[in-house]
Amino acid sequence: MKGSTHVLASPEIAVVAIPEDERVWVPQAPDVWFRPLMLNTRQGQWCNLLRVRKSGVLSRHLHPNPVHGFVLKGKWFYREHKWVATEGSYVFEPPGEIHTLVVPEDTSEMITFFNIQGSMVYLDEQNKHVGYEDVFTKIDMCRAHYEASGLGRDYVDQFVR
Repeated sequence: MKGSTHVLASPEIAVVAIPEDERVWVPQAPDVWFRPLMLNTRQGQWCNLLRVRKSGVLSRHLHPNPVHGFVLKGKWFYREHKWVATEGSYVFEPPGEIHTLVVPEDTSEMITFFNIQGSMVYLDEQNKHVGYEDVFTKIDMCRAHYEASGLGRDYVDQFVR
């Protein structure tokens, strides 16, 4: 044992989820950022906050594995469904479902916690593959951003397991 866990276990992560330092937010697209919380390279999983400060379509995509989300601020919906995820909402996305994330006009900022296993496959309107993200592309994005922002490329290491 080391502390209260097995010697081979990964160390815990305990951080303030919404950071005061804006540099911790990694740009993903114009007015869209993510804040890494845990980047699990052993299981291909990542947990992050997604922050959006614009209205409109973010992306059309699918996940080969389930996704869990919890809305902390604002609201969003999937064009393919009738529900709207509002502050305090939990969302389960089944594997393989294609959906288009939209932030409505009356939402100035949306922040949602996502737990994603596997990958995120971006699709065009004809369901043709146009890109992807996984835990490794997320780490690469973090390293590049943290180096450019002055935090240092190894800043992301505290979230990698």
